[in-house]
Amino acid sequence: MPKPIKKPEKGAKSGEQIVAQNRAASYNYHLMDRMEAGLVLHGTEVKALREGKANIRDAYIDFKPSGAWLVNAHIAQYLPGGPWNHEPLGSRKLLLHKNEIYRFAGRTQAKGLTVIPTKIYFKNGIAKVEIALAQGKKSWDRRQDEKDKEARRETEKAMYNNRRR
Repeated sequence: MPKPIKKPEKGAKSGEQIVAQNRAASYNYHLMDRMEAGLVLHGTEVKALREGKANIRDAYIDFKPSGAWLVNAHIAQYLPGGPWNHEPLGSRKLLLHKNEIYRFAGRTQAKGLTVIPTKIYFKNGIAKVEIALAQGKKSWDRRQDEKDKEARRETEKAMYNNRRR
């Protein structure tokens, strides 16, 4: 009997299966440049990701001489893995070109920006991370964003109600 085909999640491109999203990122940061990076995984990390057991809420990207690293991302242990399981909070290397690493690393050092992961997904069977250059929001920025969002909701609701008459 053939396996049922999963529909792609809302907002996902064809061939993408979203594993984890950092929804708080747009609330806490002004997101600027985005980029796709490959993710080096070992052992049972791939199987745990396929089960959707990942959390990137507190994760960030660290630039070292050896390359870019995803730090503080939690990938839960794969239960049938036994003694070959991976460390849940280990650092994972990102696969980027040198010029991409230099561009992001230079901007984080010069302007006080940070690089955070916004989502982890599988694209054609390969684990990918979407990273974004981000600047932290102040409390008044968050309040202003909430006011703008509320105003947008009210206008859409008024337009919807006006059309229904």
